[in-house]
Amino acid sequence: MMNPLLIIWASLRQYRFSALAFVLLIAAGTSLSVAIISQERALRTGSARAADRFDLVVAAPGSRTDALLTSVFLQPGSARLLSPEMTARLLNDPNAAFVSPLAFGDSIRGTPVVGVTASLVDHLSDGLAEGRLFLSRQEAVIGSASPLSVGQKFRPAHGVHSQDAPEDDDHDAGGHAHAETHDIALTVVGRMKPTGSPWDRAVTIPVEVVWDAHGLPPGHPEGSTQIGPPFDPARTPGIPAAVVHSRTVASAYKLRQAYTTNDSMAFFPAEALIQLYSVVGDVRQLMSILAVITQALVLLAIVSSVLILLRLLMPQFVTLRALGAPRLYVFAAAWGFMAALVLVGVAIGLVGGYALSFGISLWLSNRTGIALTPSLGEAEILIGLSILAIGLVLALVPASRLQRRPLAEAIAKY
Repeated sequence: MMNPLLIIWASLRQYRFSALAFVLLIAAGTSLSVAIISQERALRTGSARAADRFDLVVAAPGSRTDALLTSVFLQPGSARLLSPEMTARLLNDPNAAFVSPLAFGDSIRGTPVVGVTASLVDHLSDGLAEGRLFLSRQEAVIGSASPLSVGQKFRPAHGVHSQDAPEDDDHDAGGHAHAETHDIALTVVGRMKPTGSPWDRAVTIPVEVVWDAHGLPPGHPEGSTQIGPPFDPARTPGIPAAVVHSRTVASAYKLRQAYTTNDSMAFFPAEALIQLYSVVGDVRQLMSILAVITQALVLLAIVSSVLILLRLLMPQFVTLRALGAPRLYVFAAAWGFMAALVLVGVAIGLVGGYALSFGISLWLSNRTGIALTPSLGEAEILIGLSILAIGLVLALVPASRLQRRPLAEAIAKY
C-alpha cells in the first residue's frame, strides 16, 4: 500500500517557502485572537485578586470607581475628604476589627508613600516577609517590590516624582535640585509579602507622619508621639478614604449601611469592580469583535492560500494520477498537505498567543503594579479548534478537485 506521507513530506520540502508563509499567516491570526481573549481575562482576574483583601472602603460621597482606583490601586486622584467629625467617628468605631485611614500626597523614587496604620499593613501582607511593623513615627514598611531595603533611611518627597533626593543630598550629580523633601527621616524596618497589587511597590508609614508633614492635626493630643488608634476626635483631620476590616460578613454589611449616608459612602471593592467592568464593557465587546474579525481574516486567508496552493500542487498530483496512483491516494496526499499546514499554524498560534498575552501582562504589571497571570482557557482552545476544524474542511476542496477532475482534462491544462 502506498504511503501518502512520503508525498506530503516531499511537497512540504518543495514548496517550503509558500508553506511557511501559509503557516505564519494562520499562526499570526490565531495568536491575535488568543491573546485578546486571554488578556481580557487576566485583567479581570488580576484586578479582582488585588482587591481581595480590602473588605470595605469608606470615602466621601462621589464616584465609587474613583475611590476604588485611589484606595486599592493607588492611582493619583483629587477626591473629596471626609469631614473631621466623620473621620474620627469612623476611625474609632468599635464594631470594626480595625479601621485604617489612608493619607496620600508623598512619594519616594517615583513610588507612592501612603500613610496607614500598622494593622492594615499586617492584614494586607498577612505577616511580613522581612523585619517588623513600624512602631514609631520614624519607621516605615516597604512593599515586596520596593527598591528600598530594610535598614535604609529615606525622606519622602511631596507629590509624585520619578526620583527623590537621598537623605543627605538635595542635588543630583548634575547639580539639579530634586523634588522638595519633607524634613523628616524614616528608617525601613520591614518588608511586606507580595500582594499582587500596587501596594507591592508602595512605602507605608504611620498616617500621623503624613498628617504632620502637611501641617494637619496628627490625630493625637499635642506633644504625643503615639501612632495608631484611638484617635483624638478634636485633633483628627479629614481623610480621602479608609479601609475597614470587619470581624464577620454580617458586621461588614452593617458597617456598610452605617456609613452609607449623605456625608459618606461605603462600598465593597468587589462591587465597585463589577461597576467598573460594566463601564468598560464596551471595550470588552470591542475586543471580542476584534477577535472575531481576526478569525474571519484568518479564514479568508486560508481560502486564498488554499486556492494558491492548489495551483502549485496541481501539476504534481496530476502527474501522480497519470502514473496510475489511485484517486484516494491522491486525495489523501493533497488533503494531508493542507491539513499539516493548518495544524502546525494553529499549534504555533496557540503558543504564540499565550506568549503575546504573557508579554502584554508583564508590561501592564510593570505599569500598574497589578500581578497579571495569563493562561489558555477554554475560550482560547475553542478558537484554535474552530480555526483548525474550518481549515481541515477547506482543505477538502483542492483534494476533492484533484481526485475528481478527469485525467485527460487535467493533463491538457497542466
